[in-house]
Amino acid sequence: MPFVRAHRALLSFLLLLGPTVAQDQPLAFVGARLEPGDGPAIARGTLLVQGGRIVAVGSADAVAVPANATRIDATGHTIIPGLVCSHSHIGAVAGADGSAPIQPEVRALDSIDPRDPGLQKARAGGITSVNIMPGSGHLLSGQTVYLKLRRADTVEALAYRNADGSIAGGIKMANGTNPQRAAPFPGTRGKAAALVRAQLHRARDHQHKLAAAKDTPDKDAAKDTPERNLGLEALVEVLEQKRVVHFHSHRQDDILTVLRLREEFGLRVVLHHVSEGWLVAEHIKKAGVPCSVIVIDSPGGKLEAKNLSFTTAAVLDRAGVLVGFHTDDGITDSRLFLRSGALAVRAGMDRDHALRALTIHNAQMLDLQDRIGTLTAGKDADFVLLSGDPFSVYTRVLETWVEGQRVFDLDDPHDRLLADGGYGASDGQAMSMCCFGQSGQEAGQ
Repeated sequence: MPFVRAHRALLSFLLLLGPTVAQDQPLAFVGARLEPGDGPAIARGTLLVQGGRIVAVGSADAVAVPANATRIDATGHTIIPGLVCSHSHIGAVAGADGSAPIQPEVRALDSIDPRDPGLQKARAGGITSVNIMPGSGHLLSGQTVYLKLRRADTVEALAYRNADGSIAGGIKMANGTNPQRAAPFPGTRGKAAALVRAQLHRARDHQHKLAAAKDTPDKDAAKDTPERNLGLEALVEVLEQKRVVHFHSHRQDDILTVLRLREEFGLRVVLHHVSEGWLVAEHIKKAGVPCSVIVIDSPGGKLEAKNLSFTTAAVLDRAGVLVGFHTDDGITDSRLFLRSGALAVRAGMDRDHALRALTIHNAQMLDLQDRIGTLTAGKDADFVLLSGDPFSVYTRVLETWVEGQRVFDLDDPHDRLLADGGYGASDGQAMSMCCFGQSGQEAGQ
């Protein structure tokens, strides 16, 4: 396996002493092939980490290893940035209920189980950061949350934070067939767009009232301030581009509807799934909207995804669209995330771009590019140790590291069970999407 046994024993001892000791001790991974994600691969490189951050990355003769560093011989293996999934449903997440088609006040944060095995299995697939979203059975099913997959017991300890200390996340919207059902839900695509448009206009009115109250002299501010409305306040954040709209959309006409709404209200949008994105690639490029693509390697699924193509990512990438991949777990198991990039490469996508679509491009979609997504000095020490080429069917995730802490080790029997499956591997894992037989639950991919 990846380390010389003596090095592994020392490293395990340091980690057992606690995170502070392990973080303070410099770690130098030497001899590995490094694929940093923001430049060419380094055949025999050194990755130096300390204090939860990357200190240096480069060839063996370019990185000075401190005398007090623990050297880890990673010869014959590959190190890549921690994978970022821009669309997942792990953590037993659930959002809006059947009472209304638009529920922006609902927070995924309030329904996630941080002990759900889905989070542990994501680490087994090399995923270190994830956008956890409620499902797509609503026009708007709630606020998403961006999580760093540390070892932690609370969602708050996993959550990324904005500059003001608030929980980082976007908002989940959907169109197409998923949100269509009996009233008060829409029965047609036209009605779906109309309901969304009307709610965004209400949010714009609320935004204007808040602004007017802010400009009112203090003695009159209380009476002029509109009543608290958590849903409209969340949508005001959308209108002010503080919160990204993660928009589930498959058909080309549905994609164009999203672009229409984006233009009308000035939304920041990431398109998700885009099964027919290859048909409207130039329109997506012109709008400057990123696409988070799902790669499904088996037939079946919903009718509106019948034109899904393995070439979608390659077509969008060549058109100049920022492309990422996602698991939509449990549609694609998080442990198989690297395979999404491999299948896209087989269908014509540039190899380096495919790796970036699993890392830095997804980080950009979540506004986290300054912290994660590449092996760059100063960024969080989130990385994956692989047995070989990232896109080889024979390659295994050997270890996953988050902020300089090892959170998955294939040599550990418990972790191997999560990686390989078997009796007890998924104990406690819950599915919360429509396709698992729960009426009224959110729809999945």
